[in-house]
Amino acid sequence: MSHEELLSRVDRLESLDEIRQLVAKYSLSLDMRDLDAHVNLFAEDIRVSREKTGRAHLKRWLDDTLRLQFTGTSHQTGNHIIEFDDPDHAHGVVYSKNEHETGDEWVIMQMIYWDNYERRDGTWYFRRRLPCYWYATDLNKPPIGEHKMRWPDRETYDGAYHELWPSWQEFWANPPGEDEPEVAAPAPLEQFLYTMRRGDAVPKIRIR
Repeated sequence: MSHEELLSRVDRLESLDEIRQLVAKYSLSLDMRDLDAHVNLFAEDIRVSREKTGRAHLKRWLDDTLRLQFTGTSHQTGNHIIEFDDPDHAHGVVYSKNEHETGDEWVIMQMIYWDNYERRDGTWYFRRRLPCYWYATDLNKPPIGEHKMRWPDRETYDGAYHELWPSWQEFWANPPGEDEPEVAAPAPLEQFLYTMRRGDAVPKIRIR
């Protein structure tokens, strides 16, 4: 292994750890309402809406949302897959199990984030976080059936937990036959998520 190859591999390991720390810092800063620490995890030109970009606008949106809806929150993350587009750009999927105190209800949630990460001046930031929800419901009300997103005082709706993954529809549409099933070739390096997406671009999911 050449000196350049060794440096590249060390850089990749350090980047993996920093991105994992980025996700952990997201949860802690959000749950403890340190909004300055939180918004500084995002690229300085982060898009907040069609008209607004930047950390200041993100901070205002978060402040309004958190004060209006939640007394307290807890985000527990895991199952983090990270793949690199180049040394300074990566994408990933991470599970998040969340709890929310909202009014007189305790709402639990299961979701995944599809993330895009970017390194600028030696530091990794969130470029984009796409939340894909499976369910949200009061702790004492299991979310059986359709419309698993069940926030207090809101109409129920379906999340996008499975929407990124064509395999979900394929599985239910194709029960096994009598023949031995075929097994596809393993995904190429850094293309596990791309292969699971069947080569499609990441869709735009409406956030309610």
